[in-house]
Amino acid sequence: MKTIFLDINGRKVKAEIEPRLNLADFLREHQFLTGTHVGCEHGVCGACTVLLDGAPARSCITYAVACDGAAITTIEGLERDPVMADLREAFSEHHALQCGYCTPGMLVTARDIVLRVPSPDERRIRLELSGNLCRCTGYAGIVAAVQSVLSQQSGQAAVAARSRFGPVGSHPPATPQSFSQQDFSKRDFSQPPKAATPGQVLDGLATDWAAVEREGVEIRQSFSVPFDRTAVWRFFSDLDRVARCMPGARLTKPPHNGRAEGEVSVKLGPIVSAFRGVLDIERNDDAFRGVVRGAGRDAKSPSSARAIIGYELHALETAASRVDVSVKFLLSGPLAQFSRSGLVRDVADHLTRVFARNLEASLAGAPAPAASAEVLDAAAIARSAFLTRMRAFFGRLLGR
Repeated sequence: MKTIFLDINGRKVKAEIEPRLNLADFLREHQFLTGTHVGCEHGVCGACTVLLDGAPARSCITYAVACDGAAITTIEGLERDPVMADLREAFSEHHALQCGYCTPGMLVTARDIVLRVPSPDERRIRLELSGNLCRCTGYAGIVAAVQSVLSQQSGQAAVAARSRFGPVGSHPPATPQSFSQQDFSKRDFSQPPKAATPGQVLDGLATDWAAVEREGVEIRQSFSVPFDRTAVWRFFSDLDRVARCMPGARLTKPPHNGRAEGEVSVKLGPIVSAFRGVLDIERNDDAFRGVVRGAGRDAKSPSSARAIIGYELHALETAASRVDVSVKFLLSGPLAQFSRSGLVRDVADHLTRVFARNLEASLAGAPAPAASAEVLDAAAIARSAFLTRMRAFFGRLLGR
């Protein structure tokens, strides 16, 4: 893993990534900037074009680690750009798009033409656009749109707006010192890095907990068990017993100094992932409150997950307890798409019911479940939840 620092659409980003990760996948799967499209993955079609230090670059053949210290602008970062606003209007007016897949990269290149080339004729415009392929339009509308915007621009002003043009990589990157002065708590990155503290790096996994708090999907759940708070709290101190109550989860290394290792197996249709990682555990015995921070990577894909799990026990009037759980998580890689769907809520509801049932059984003295080798079939859970909702809907509709 390598730590990089980037300016993405004016936002300072720090990330730990694999050296082989390309910039397109980093932007789409780690930063969720899906306006950058991936087509050929060979640097030929131009669908993945972004601005790297102000110059167009093919993000599918650019390693993200090679961009350390660079300023990257995607199509999302040009939303309020005046030239891009003119181009969007011209593309619509001249019917310069059909399926739209090539359009983000085409717009980035068109903007570069408008700002860099003072007075191009049609032949020059076509030459400049030759690195961006379109299978739908025949290019006539695209060329007309660019010509339309060029006719509105002042050549002198356009050149001044783009004084640093040239091959990508010809500009010196921002120095570590100047970059750190802009952000990241004024740390001097020109010095050797200090050893990571617990909670910053878990066995090489990226654990930017601030990003999880800021961008993570949050789920809150509560359930009650007919046992007093002290007994439940004592049970929660045994992480192995807790893991055995959760389908698909198992502890692979017992806790030591607040650190443990584990695995969660999840099935989503044809995708079977086994997230292996580590957990940092904090407990406040006086407040009956705890926090678990976990980070894991799938052994079979680039998917990774980070989660902050907070739980708090409340004593009820009778000999019972209520458990409040708050989960914030971030997924990256192929599985990231599922974090933005209703599937997550259905799975969380199911897991809460199963965990509460297993917890109650364990507290009642039932034999502890065997270490789970079961795979959590999230898709099956979602299908079951959907059918239940449909039956309830038609039941209400028919007055049953």
